[in-house]
Amino acid sequence: MENNSNSASPKPSASSLRWRILRRAVLSRSKNPEDESQLGLKLISRKAAKGFNLIPCQLLHHDHESRDARFCYTLPIQGCPKLVLTQRMDTNADLSDFEICNRHNIDNTGLVCQWPSEDVLAYFCLSHADMFRSKRVIELGSGYGLAGLAIAAATEALEVVISDGNPQVVDCILLTSSYILHNINTNSEAFDETRVKSMQLHWNQKEVSNLSHTFDFVVASDCTFFKEFHKDLARIIELLLKKGPSEAIFFNPRRGNSLDKFLEEIEETGLVFSITEIYDTEIWKRHQRFMNGDESWPGYEKDHCYPLLIRITR
Repeated sequence: MENNSNSASPKPSASSLRWRILRRAVLSRSKNPEDESQLGLKLISRKAAKGFNLIPCQLLHHDHESRDARFCYTLPIQGCPKLVLTQRMDTNADLSDFEICNRHNIDNTGLVCQWPSEDVLAYFCLSHADMFRSKRVIELGSGYGLAGLAIAAATEALEVVISDGNPQVVDCILLTSSYILHNINTNSEAFDETRVKSMQLHWNQKEVSNLSHTFDFVVASDCTFFKEFHKDLARIIELLLKKGPSEAIFFNPRRGNSLDKFLEEIEETGLVFSITEIYDTEIWKRHQRFMNGDESWPGYEKDHCYPLLIRITR
């Protein structure tokens, strides 16, 4: 989503963009002013994300009085354990979510659904499991943590830290919705000797205690949507990567000039990057199928839907 307003106009903040998205979603579902008033008090529509369906997923349980459901993910590697994740169903979002986002200056996208780029990131990491063996890995903006959990379960990594800036998805004891920590505990037997932990990490943190320059890999998916966060995201990548051989692996659609603007910030930090369009034959095959009108993903557009592989190094 690009801003086409006159350059002289004030640049909207991330929080104002979030509330515009909220308002648009509410109004799009309203049938009359009374409906709008009632709907706006509690719920908004949420995007039901389509995807590449690279990791088979099955609904295990959903209590219709709860916002959450349990899903089983079957990792496409022989002998790997299945992962059980607690996630929100993709039908409603509470207004309190947006209030928390504004309070912490974060976005809410990790709670909306399991985004297609996360599926691609998890699949790619599983397909290249050997490179994570005995390495320290951190996932940024993890949402429910599928990619980080998959790396922990299937690659014999030394340590996996699954991080997000949203306290609702990490491990805040003051909130009941601690998705990452809950999902780590649920799947703990799948990790063998890999150390796995959750972390609330804001990209604008000036220090990250004992984590500075300690990770062999930083992984993330679809984290470049809000341009206001680009500079902080680039800085935290540089701060987390080891001084020696290390790499950040990102999967992001281009989305107009959003990705390009982020990569400009990467260059400003002194890091270098490469972009790969065709990085996996199966993913590319499915992308071409969607481009040719496959009805399983209506409205598919390459610019907004197909994740490019970005590899960032020193």
